[in-house]
Amino acid sequence: MASTLAEKIIASHVGREVRPGEIVITGVDVAALQDGTGPLALLQLEELGLVKAHNPAGTVLFIDHAAPSPRKELSNAHISLRNFARETGAVLSEINEGVCHQRLVESFAKPGDILIGADSHSCTSGALAAFATGMGSTDVAIGIATGRTWLKVPETFRIVMKGGFKPGVFAKDLMLRLIGDIGADGATYMALEFTGSLAAAMTMAERFTLANMAVEAGAKTGLFAADETTRKFLAGQDREEDFKPLAADEGAAYARTVEIDASSLEPLVSAPHTVDNTQTVAEAAGRKVDQVFIGTCTNGRIEDLRVAAAALKGRRRHPRTRLIITPASRTVYLQAAVEGLLKIFVEAGATVTGPGCGACVGVHGGILGDGEVCVATQNRNFQGRMGNAKSFIYLASPATAAATAVKGEIADPRELI
Repeated sequence: MASTLAEKIIASHVGREVRPGEIVITGVDVAALQDGTGPLALLQLEELGLVKAHNPAGTVLFIDHAAPSPRKELSNAHISLRNFARETGAVLSEINEGVCHQRLVESFAKPGDILIGADSHSCTSGALAAFATGMGSTDVAIGIATGRTWLKVPETFRIVMKGGFKPGVFAKDLMLRLIGDIGADGATYMALEFTGSLAAAMTMAERFTLANMAVEAGAKTGLFAADETTRKFLAGQDREEDFKPLAADEGAAYARTVEIDASSLEPLVSAPHTVDNTQTVAEAAGRKVDQVFIGTCTNGRIEDLRVAAAALKGRRRHPRTRLIITPASRTVYLQAAVEGLLKIFVEAGATVTGPGCGACVGVHGGILGDGEVCVATQNRNFQGRMGNAKSFIYLASPATAAATAVKGEIADPRELI
């Protein structure tokens, strides 16, 4: 039977062909917790008498959502993660090492893996052809202790992408367009399999952006085939031995095929308070903006920072608009320093923070005031997302965000790039 990429990965773990809708119990290659949901998982293990890690090398605890800790309650939560790592031999990713999803693709996930994380954007690793998905804390806890989990084999939407990006248009714009078209719940519990000539031509950074936001359409995971681009990325992380080619079979059955032509796209934003509330930048232009935030697991990679720096070089942020830039990992931060990007940002009036989630989750590092408007490169603009239910968040590409910071209002990046 011809299989989709999701079906093929799951089948390799259960030792037989699988079909959509089937419930399976499967082994887990990587299990991840972060400091927001991780303490809940560890509490469950304590209550069950299962304080152990079946695969310590594949169990990764991240301190990234509140790093460094802004208050004592979160500091105590961090202590629980550190203690579990010491007791079980699990891997600990400390403060300023970076966002869990970026760190997972840099150092842990590989083609063919099943990866579970107690965070909805765990699907980011699907760009490496891993079946990567977010689960509840208890499910991930059991996966850590036993090395196994259960899941329903998803149906798959085939996303056929063609054409090329015009200047000022990026992968983030494409994903916002796709979510706007199919809806925030249009792919609930589906796998999104990104294919077509554009998918094959995309950089890994672009693939990570799309896979990261698959959950914003309700999807269980977002997947790309593992190809030469994947191999080169892993080689760049000194992990070429983790590479293997992996793709769907010809003739695989898909629940739906969605075609999107990148050459027809314009710069986009998602307006408050849902990701599928998409508008062109032209439609949103002129909205005064109090804060711009560039970073996160969606668009905090070195490629994203280069785009932002190109727009900001030799310019200053608007005096009424704060600009916060947060690299996604220590590796990204150091590379940005080597390339002189941090200097460009500081000279432009930006605040550059240490690697991590930063302002995205509304815990620290840029919480918005009542009535304030933020343009952010993150993946979610729900009411209250950045710490204040009385604020307003627009999602955009790093280019649009940087242009907005310069003008003090939502602006077309093609005016600067």
